[in-house]
Amino acid sequence: MEKNRLEDKRILIVDDEPDILETLEGLLSGCTVVKASSFDEAKKLLESQYFDMAILDIMGVDGYGLLGIAREKEVMAVMLTAHALSPEDTAKSYKKGAAYYIPKDEMVDIKVFLNDILEAESEGRSPWSRWFMRFSSFYERRFGPEWQEKDKDFWDKFMERYKTW
Repeated sequence: MEKNRLEDKRILIVDDEPDILETLEGLLSGCTVVKASSFDEAKKLLESQYFDMAILDIMGVDGYGLLGIAREKEVMAVMLTAHALSPEDTAKSYKKGAAYYIPKDEMVDIKVFLNDILEAESEGRSPWSRWFMRFSSFYERRFGPEWQEKDKDFWDKFMERYKTW
C-alpha cells in the first residue's frame, strides 16, 4: 500500500459550489481542511494562515488570481475545474505554476493525485511528472485523439520533459 503523505496536511479548498466543498472535505479525511467560497475569502486565508496545499476552482472564484497569491506564499496549488476543462487551460495552469490540474469529473481520486504531488516533491521531481499518465486517456476520451495538436509545441516539450516518469 502506498504511503499516505496527506496525513496532518493543511489544505485550503476554494470553490463557489458548496457541494464541491463538502465532497472534497469528505474525501480528504485525515487532513485539516479549510474551505472558502469566494476569491476575497480565500485571499484573506492565504495571506493570514499557513497551508501545505490549496485546491482552487478556476471559474467562479478567479482561480488564476488565487494561484498567483498561493505561489507568492509558496503554497502548492492544484487547479480543479469543470467549466474551464480544456487542454489550453491545462497548459495555462502549468505555465502559471500550478502543481497539478484535475478535472472535477475525477475528483473522487483527489487523495491519489495529491499524494502524487507530495511524493514527487519529496523526491525532487515536478508534481506534473505523473499527470500525463493519470489523465491522458481521460483527455483522449473527452477531447479526441488529437487533443494535443492545438498547442503541439507545448505538449511535445511537456512529453519530452516528463516521459521518463
